[in-house]
Order: sequence, then C-alpha cells, then structure tokens
Amino acid sequence: MPARALMFQGTGSDVGKSLIVAGLARALTLRGLSVRPFKPQNMSNNAAVTADGGEIGRAQALQARAARTAASVHMNPVLLKPQSEIGAQVVVQGKVHGSAKAAAYQQLKRELLPYVLESFEQLRSESDIVLVEGAGSASEVNLRVNDIANMGFAQAAGVPVVLIGDIDRGGVIASLVGTKAVIAPEDAALICGFIVNKFRGDPELFDAGMERIVQLTGWEALGLVPHFAGARRLPAEDALALEHIRQGKSGAKSATKLRIAVPILPHIANFDDFDPLDAEPAVDLVRVKPGRALPGDVGLIVLPGSKATIADLAALRAAGFDIDIAAHHRRGGAVLGLCGGYQMLGRSVADPDGIEGPPGKVEGLGLIDVETILSEDKRLTAVRGTTTDGAPFFGYEMHMGVTEGPDRVRPFAHLADGAPEGAISADGRAVGTYIHGLFADDRQRAAWLGRFAAGAANIAYDALVEETLDALAVHLETHLDIDRLLKLAR
Repeated sequence: MPARALMFQGTGSDVGKSLIVAGLARALTLRGLSVRPFKPQNMSNNAAVTADGGEIGRAQALQARAARTAASVHMNPVLLKPQSEIGAQVVVQGKVHGSAKAAAYQQLKRELLPYVLESFEQLRSESDIVLVEGAGSASEVNLRVNDIANMGFAQAAGVPVVLIGDIDRGGVIASLVGTKAVIAPEDAALICGFIVNKFRGDPELFDAGMERIVQLTGWEALGLVPHFAGARRLPAEDALALEHIRQGKSGAKSATKLRIAVPILPHIANFDDFDPLDAEPAVDLVRVKPGRALPGDVGLIVLPGSKATIADLAALRAAGFDIDIAAHHRRGGAVLGLCGGYQMLGRSVADPDGIEGPPGKVEGLGLIDVETILSEDKRLTAVRGTTTDGAPFFGYEMHMGVTEGPDRVRPFAHLADGAPEGAISADGRAVGTYIHGLFADDRQRAAWLGRFAAGAANIAYDALVEETLDALAVHLETHLDIDRLLKLAR
C-alpha cells in the first residue's frame, strides 16, 4: 500500500518549512514510522552528495538524517543552483540536466513534472509517510502555470497541504488570510490547516489571532510553534540564512583563541562547511560581506565554495577582499581555499567551454602555483583519507574542473586509495582542497585548531546535530497536533 503524504507550504521564503519537516521527520521516526522527506523543486547552492551518487539540497539531506535514512536523489528531484542573477544550473534526479535562464525554466518545468512524480512514487513505495516541503511562497500566483514546487505538485499528486506562516517577521494573519484570497479556489481547497511558526512571548496573547485566521480561512489551526533557538546548530537550506548572522564583528563569544574570516560572495556554495567551526567555543568566526574589510587580526582566512568561480572572483576583487587577503598573507597569515575558493587561490581559472558564462580565462589570486580548467564533468563522491599532518577525515567532493600545477607536489591530503588531493604553497601558508565537510569531522577540526594553538576541539559535532534534532522533535511534539497531522495525511 502506498505511503501517506502531507505537504508543508509557506506564506513566504524562510518561514521555517525545512526545519518543521526535519523535526517532524525525527518525531515520526521516534514513533516507529518509516519516513521520507521530499522537496519537488529546490533552489540552493547548499547541496549534499547522496548515497546513490547524486546531489540534492542540503536541507533534504538533513531531513533524511532526521528520518534516519540514507539521502537519495529522489528526495529532491529538481535542484536549481543559481549561477547568475537570472540563470541557474538545473540538476534532475541528482545529475546536471543543463542550464536555464529564469524565463526559459518556466517552460522547462512541464518537462520536469514526470521526473518529480516518479521520484515521489519511489519514496511512497518504501515508506509509511512522505513529508513534502514546498518552495518559496504558495501565493506566488504569477508562477502557478506549470508549477512543480507548490500547488502544481499538490494537485498533480493529490497531496493535502498545511500552510506555514512566520509570525516573527510580522503580518502573519494577513499573510495566511491573504494566501487564501489570491490563490485559485481549487488550490485553496487542498489546504487543510495552518501552523504559525517562530512565536516569541506569551502564546495566550495570540489566541484571538489564531481564532481569527480560522474564521477567515476555514482552515484548521494545527499549532503555534515557539521560536526554536537550536535551529542555529543545524545546516541552513540556502543563503537567505546568511542575512541573519553576525558579520564582521567580534565579541559574540568570550575567551576565543582563534579568529577566522570568511568573505561572503554572491554565489557562495556549501557554506555549512563553517557551521562546526562556528559551534566551537574557542573560535570567533566572522562572515564578511562586500562593503566591509576583512579583519586584520584573524589567524585564518577561508575562501568558501562557489557555484560561479569566475564571477565570484570578480566580486571578490570589486569588494577589495583581494587586497585584504594579500596583506594578511604578507603578515604571515594562513589562507584556506575550499573547492571554488581553492580555484581562486591559483594562478588562473579558465572556462573554455563557457560552463559558467562567456568562455574565457581570468587571473587568480596567485597564492598557490596551480591552474584550473573548468569542464562539464562533475565529481560527486564521498571521500575519506588523511591530511599530510596525519589527521584522518571524512567528507565529500562536489565540483566541476581540474586543478593542476607545481604546488600539487605538496598535496593537502591523500585519499583512501592513495591519490593525492589539493595543494599547499611553497611557504606552507596557502592551502587548497576540493574536500567539503572537513570541519564536521571532529578529528580534522581538532587538527586545524591545534595548528593555531587554539586548544582541543570542544564539541562532538555529529552528536550535537543529533541532540538538536531530538530536541526539535520534542519541541514539535509539544506545540503541534502531530496526531491530527497524521490523520490529515493521505
């Protein structure tokens, strides 16, 4: 018998859909159900490698972890990875399908619906319940034609919908009631209830608000969920989360021993690489957007991954970060480049086939004697090995391009099969690697803290994530009518 399903859509982006699905996945798993998360279409450069050899949005990988099941390409069959302000790489069932500008993609969606429904049915065949997450806002009626992310999918698959509103941003009554006002009646009929999320204060003060929403919509009130402070310890879905974090300022922690700066560029990818460092009491991690200088008192600058290396390298220079990095290096400071950041640290980046934009070649920062040639071949794989200082690691690779040059004779690491990986400059102060997830490995994070005399690692990161997911499950069990949600699923 096919699994039941229930879809969670939002009145807008960043209302907490991903977190609620993750928490429900853990809660229902603890109840003994086999759960699968599913997001038909996701737009994010924060991606994860799956057990079946593809890539999906990071949020769905976290939800799979919450459900204690292996991440699969079917959990996020369409992933859009922005490469410019108007275009994105299109990943279908884990593999690159091509690129499309926004207008062209609206027509492409009709062709992608069969893949979405195929993946959904695959998950239904192997579970008791599928928790479906929508994308953006359910009220974007301008995108309703050929929609596969929200109501278009719900109608095609016959899945009931719960609508989530975010009270923390204000206007939650208007956003929930307004959604019913603007969407088509047949779409509104699919919505069986609503959740008000991120509440702060005395819940009794919003009793009248919940009642008013019920009166104006006819939908069932399924819960008023207080703000969950532990959310900061879990990987974020996309770069919207970077709008709400501390930037360029110290002092948020006491007695830190190592300050690390991360420049935030327009096409930053896999930025959750830094979450484990940020969780360490001894580390003061500052993320710096254009308009500010990289602090001069940091011990380490880390260049993050990028979905558009050449464009982000230009943005880095336009922000003056290249001057800050050069000055830091002259003072004896260390620089680490992860994936796209590794490519930027080399002497040049060439894109002969126009993978990221117009074909061409640009000069890199020149701190590592290597050159990168971008290509259509994409490496997606989990990796393990040992860095040259003897510290073991487990992580993953997700990149397009080949990097070679004289500094490759000093590899950053050796993979389990003995293959050299990454490069270290002759002075030892610039390091490049394609390995993501390094700092999530407690052993590797401890080794980096040791290099900067910052002491031992103080957290067990995997255990911290598991504890947070368990706490989130308890939080939702307390504030949502989960028994009613199960009855509404079909």
